Amino acid sequence: MRRRERSSPFASGVVLAAGGSRRLGQPKQLLPYRGVTLLDHVVATARHCSFDQLLVALGGAEENVRAQVDLVGAEVVVARDYRGGCSSSIAAAIERLDPRCEVLVLMLGDQPGVTAAAVRALLAGRGDAPMAVSRYDDGRGHPLAFGPALFDDLSRLHGDKGVWRLMDQLGEAVVEVPVPGPVPLDVDTWADYESVLAGAGTGAGRHDWPRAHSALASARGAPAS
Repeated sequence: MRRRERSSPFASGVVLAAGGSRRLGQPKQLLPYRGVTLLDHVVATARHCSFDQLLVALGGAEENVRAQVDLVGAEVVVARDYRGGCSSSIAAAIERLDPRCEVLVLMLGDQPGVTAAAVRALLAGRGDAPMAVSRYDDGRGHPLAFGPALFDDLSRLHGDKGVWRLMDQLGEAVVEVPVPGPVPLDVDTWADYESVLAGAGTGAGRHDWPRAHSALASARGAPAS
């Protein structure tokens, strides 16, 4: 990965993309988005963050994702227990952290509206806090940043909400970093995907609709027109 300023802390970015897409019925990592796949877009954003180390956690549909997504410049970690929630992906990533890591940034592989600018603001605004969270106009959201004091805690989390429970436990020790706009949508359902494609909070164009319509029609058992 490309180095940032040497005065900056060594930063590791983790893209969490191990979900099994149970509610969608097909891998959401591979859904069309802006001419590539959803995960392609998020990984490209992560590359533009100039992390010193970039990890991508895979699990569900691992082989298909490896075959269809451009993962150049990223280290793949496999969350074998991905059905247990994103905490298993975080634990797998913690095991692969570079020993020089001074700050860990978590990004969601199904949240294409997060920008490199939001990540840079998070890193700049964290200071020495053990944890920093992006504060959007309508609430808290990813990306999240963690200092080394919390790496062991992160490795012991459970379920999909483990990070948020840890945040609640930390209370006022968590720094909120302002990010303009609403919390970017993540894709858990077909309605979420349609909203993301329509540009809700992402600025996405509509040139993905032909392939997206085919995916939606297939999921609903209807012929694509």
